[in-house]
Amino acid sequence: MNLRNMCLKMFVLIFAVVMAAGFSATAGAAEVKVGALNDMTGATSDVGKDYALGIAEAIHYANDNGGVNGKQIKLYQFDYGYRVPEALTKYKLFKRLGAVAVLGWGTGDTEALSPTVTKDKMPYVSASYSGHLTDPAKTPYNLFAATDYSSNARAAITAWFDEKWPKHKDYGKRKPRFVCSYMFASPYCSAPIKAIKDQAAILGFDIGPDQDVSLFAIDTKSQVLAMKDFKPDLVWHGNTTMSVAATVRDAYALGLGADHIVNNWGFDENLPRLAGKASENVMGAAVCAFYGENVPMMDKVVAYGQKYNPGVLKEKRLVRTIQGWANVLALWEALKRADKSGGLSGENILKKGFETMENYDIGLNVPPLTYTATDHRVAGKVPIYEIADGNIKLLKVVDLKTRWPDKWAKEWIGW
Repeated sequence: MNLRNMCLKMFVLIFAVVMAAGFSATAGAAEVKVGALNDMTGATSDVGKDYALGIAEAIHYANDNGGVNGKQIKLYQFDYGYRVPEALTKYKLFKRLGAVAVLGWGTGDTEALSPTVTKDKMPYVSASYSGHLTDPAKTPYNLFAATDYSSNARAAITAWFDEKWPKHKDYGKRKPRFVCSYMFASPYCSAPIKAIKDQAAILGFDIGPDQDVSLFAIDTKSQVLAMKDFKPDLVWHGNTTMSVAATVRDAYALGLGADHIVNNWGFDENLPRLAGKASENVMGAAVCAFYGENVPMMDKVVAYGQKYNPGVLKEKRLVRTIQGWANVLALWEALKRADKSGGLSGENILKKGFETMENYDIGLNVPPLTYTATDHRVAGKVPIYEIADGNIKLLKVVDLKTRWPDKWAKEWIGW
């Protein structure tokens, strides 16, 4: 058995223990049932395992702090391996079990389920932050506690344009050149492509040909060599951390000479570990604090990690745990508000729960949450980070809503 398989089996075992703990803690008491889909073994498991642990740990925290006005949350948590048909099957199971809300995962399955959850009036809080899910006129029951992929992409390219391009030797002599690297067939990877190219056009970039890089890629030399023909100044990466690290390494080794910006699921504590010195100055969006940062609520996150998953070293935990906590804390607050205002029907959770939040602060450096009946984008400010000396540091906060108010209000929602 190789090391990768041993680690995978250890994580799955830990996951099973976490699920069992979540079930037994609520047995026999008044319960609020919630379903959770997670990827522990599929194409995005490099970031999915840590997120799944965060979901379970945060549910324990919610239950230890009163649950939903005295009712415990019973979590049904499953690994669906990033397979859309399996997600559809598990969603039907959640309905039969009486779940009042679902904590979902990927963009492909979340967008595929969106018409169904709208019909069922099932609040669906996903780890997909696709901009396609932010317009309540089209997807009213889709929510998440994060800035969306399209906003993250617009902010990342804007931050590079503001901070890096003016220092380039060709600044003022020509337009900056830009290409995208992502898995074409993945709905997650391609979700913000239209938005980032629109932002590139607004800022005056020349846009080169996209490169198709698999989420499983460990060798991307052919794609990097194709990029070299265009001589980009900047590459946007839309994959998850493992394949982003491979591309950044190959770009460094082949002397591409471009800077890199990364969507949030490709930018975490593992990127400098996997890409080494090739990751220096790589920039990326993050939707919350990184694991262990000195911010409100982090002490709870670390304590619950050590309590329920002591076998996973603190040094190995990721920002993905925090993302899981953010979605659970947002859903927990919505459930409590709805329960006090008429009950836990899906429509009530949406209208009397989520859509009553205005600048609601859950800590963990998550943007204060505002959901309205016409806009499920939680915030217009996006923090952009940079890797320096192997550490991730805040570079700039881009306020899209203030800088482009008309486009934010009238044009950019829902894509």
